[in-house]
Amino acid sequence: MRWHQKNADEVIEGLNSSLKGLSSEEAQKRLAEYGPNELMEKKKKTPFMMFMDQFKDFMILVLIAAAVISGIIGEPSDTIAIAVIVILNAVIGFIQEYRAEKAMAALKKMAAQIATVIRDGKPANIPAVEIVLGDIVLLEAGKVVSADMRLIETAQLKVEEAALTGESIPVEKHIQALHDEMLPLGDRKNMAYKGTTVSYGRGAGIAAATGMDTELGKIATMLQEEEEVKTPLQKRLAAFGQRLAVAVLFICAIVFGIGVMRGEEPLLMLLTAISLAVAAIPEALPAVVTISLALGARKMVKQNALIRKLPAVETLGSATYICSDKTGTLTQNRMSVEEMYTGGEILKSEELKVKSGRIEQLLTLNSQLSTFFTAIALSNDAKPDRDGNIIGDPTEVALFSAARENGFDKSSREELFPRVEEIPFDSERKCMTTFHQCIHSPIHPFTDSPYLSFTKGAIEVLLDKSDGILKSGGIVKIDREEIHRVNEKMAADGLRVLGIAMRGWNELPSGMSHEDVERGLIIIGIVGIMDPPREEAKEAVSICKKAGIIPVMITGDHPITAWAIARRIGIIEEDDVHFNTITGRELEKLSLKEFEERVEGIKVYARVVPEQKLKIVKALQDKGQFVAMTGDGVNDAPALKRADIGVAMGITGTDVTKEASHMILLDDNFATIVKAVREGRKIYDNIRKFIKYLLTTNSGEIWTLFLAPLAGLPIPLLPIHILWINLVTDGLPALALSVEPAEGDVMSRPPRHPKESIFAHGLGLHAIWVGLLMGGVVLFIQAWSINTGNAHWQTMVFTVLCLTQLGHVLAIRSEKESLFRIGLFSNKYLLGAVVLTFILQMATIYVPLLNPIFKTEPLTLNELIFTLAISSVVFFAVELEKLFRRKQWLKY
Repeated sequence: MRWHQKNADEVIEGLNSSLKGLSSEEAQKRLAEYGPNELMEKKKKTPFMMFMDQFKDFMILVLIAAAVISGIIGEPSDTIAIAVIVILNAVIGFIQEYRAEKAMAALKKMAAQIATVIRDGKPANIPAVEIVLGDIVLLEAGKVVSADMRLIETAQLKVEEAALTGESIPVEKHIQALHDEMLPLGDRKNMAYKGTTVSYGRGAGIAAATGMDTELGKIATMLQEEEEVKTPLQKRLAAFGQRLAVAVLFICAIVFGIGVMRGEEPLLMLLTAISLAVAAIPEALPAVVTISLALGARKMVKQNALIRKLPAVETLGSATYICSDKTGTLTQNRMSVEEMYTGGEILKSEELKVKSGRIEQLLTLNSQLSTFFTAIALSNDAKPDRDGNIIGDPTEVALFSAARENGFDKSSREELFPRVEEIPFDSERKCMTTFHQCIHSPIHPFTDSPYLSFTKGAIEVLLDKSDGILKSGGIVKIDREEIHRVNEKMAADGLRVLGIAMRGWNELPSGMSHEDVERGLIIIGIVGIMDPPREEAKEAVSICKKAGIIPVMITGDHPITAWAIARRIGIIEEDDVHFNTITGRELEKLSLKEFEERVEGIKVYARVVPEQKLKIVKALQDKGQFVAMTGDGVNDAPALKRADIGVAMGITGTDVTKEASHMILLDDNFATIVKAVREGRKIYDNIRKFIKYLLTTNSGEIWTLFLAPLAGLPIPLLPIHILWINLVTDGLPALALSVEPAEGDVMSRPPRHPKESIFAHGLGLHAIWVGLLMGGVVLFIQAWSINTGNAHWQTMVFTVLCLTQLGHVLAIRSEKESLFRIGLFSNKYLLGAVVLTFILQMATIYVPLLNPIFKTEPLTLNELIFTLAISSVVFFAVELEKLFRRKQWLKY
């Protein structure tokens, strides 16, 4: 039902109720029929099932198989290492999923616990879960609205709806019927919604929806139905694991078959093939990924980004769209005076702050400016608390601050002009009036009046109540065209426009009737107020665009305000027109197909409802985009859960939003997202470097064992050699790549295409040709040693294969830059890992105790020098490849 379209009597009749409320018997009957007024949860997975689900990933299954094989061939150390990695991975995944289940619990917390209703004709306090359709519910300041209700009585009632609609200031409520059927929630001012909070006044409403039928309930339904999408990294690693497992099994079978056909001992070939399979399976990959993400998450906390789900760290690097809420994220979440019109001149508040002498000069020349600041300081109910924070209505706080910043402190002004009477703000009159006695000082232009009244409100209302306007020459006739021009300009800039007027009195009027008091006024100025953009937001938006990420604003605020903010921070360019802005009402009229045709061109969404936020995210994902969605209100939670990465606000965000998110901004700052994107891209680059290193080294081992029999050479490596190289080169050096600093162009290149393979940009080609080069170098040293009668040929082959991999890991630290440019010491962890691995390899050659274990013999000095020299070929070859890429002779 569209209850906002019906008048109060029709609603009461439609719900079979009355102004005396329901009887206790009828309430019990309805409670049994419709159920309790609470949010219901779907059946949840048990913690045990959550834990077991972590082992379903294909890569994890491959690792478990590798652990079993390692145990069978007598390598318990590999079995233990793989088991530890798999269990650690499962525990981390379980913790993330278990915490995500808390989103519903946080949503339920928002509901009121106790409500006051009219039962049997008198007020009664009941548990909020017992409210039923037709209950008359009483509201007052500080109470949480306990059901969706059509208001039937209001007395200056204001409701804080930011958590539900995104409206940045409390909404003034009324009881008149609204005739537009498709009004957004934020504009249904005769309704109050479950989970919102009464901030001022009092009222009463009739419960029109309870439990899961409320707007909060609809969000709960969406939250439970929305499945989280897999991250780009999860998708790429799953595909990589499947392809690698198939390829490794195929190659190992060929190596075994060729060896047996050449007459090698079948048991030796079986052990060699199995060892090769174990070496080729990337058991360190989950550990490297987890460590990379954990280190990134730790670094992000220092930059005010708290990661709740580790894969989110990398996902940000894949984002092609960042859909951000406006209030508090792109803006400062505080109303501020931006422009003032007084004395026939528009003054920018920033000009007064920047030019220190400007305000003193203006106050000296224009006494009307002094009158204007005095008026906004005095006609104001905002005040500082014990901690110095200004409390009150956001608009009045903005006026209070503007006056104080320009030398007109309210307390000092009240000593000269104490308030003696007032007529409070009324939504029908759209203005408020305060009376002040002039004790010590007269005020221009009413220098002879012992009393003054100041009236502030909508400028169109004040025009009808005023006889003149104050300018530098005194009081003159109002130029309505000029006032309308100023009003329209400020409104077009997204400002909330208020007029300020005054009147002099010889004595206080009797009766204080607004009809008598608020007439014959003199307009002294117009003020334009808005929640201004954060200073750093413009730069952050610019960095986003440079990085190929499209920033989009999604808000429940007014479209003009949203468009103005978007233009100021660069989401919309200065020469853009309004076609890239759309309202919730316009969006609702579009079919899904029509919307998907337009979605990539829309930069600003205004007056949207929760279902539409979700629709926007889904539409962008259907177009192949990866979406980061920020939000703070309950209305954002389903969209945050559905988004590729949901970003909640740490300061203003509700518990519901935080629990549904992947990441929390501790400072509610859009600029922090950009820092997180940089970190995410760096982490993905480093994971790619590890995979490049892993594939290339494994490729080198496979080529060596595959080509040796074809070249008529004996099997170059024993199973112990393969497993040792796998242990020392795939271990510490690979882990050290996870802390590699970011590339110089990390934020000046477009985001990866969401469907981009992990082998893109030449990674697969590099693994093949460098692996082939490694195999060629190893087989060359083997053939040369055998032909020259060198008895140490197998030790030299073993050492060359190990050292070429160390040279390779140093060379791939950057995609394009030379190691000599970035410096050996820019990643001290990697340098230390390479040195330690080199020492361990030398130990297998020169420590007598290890020679029989590894079947090695000490090399002579000449043999060692030759081995080191030939091992460097791979390093210089990769450096040459990077030179070609810098010169753009190679493009991939």
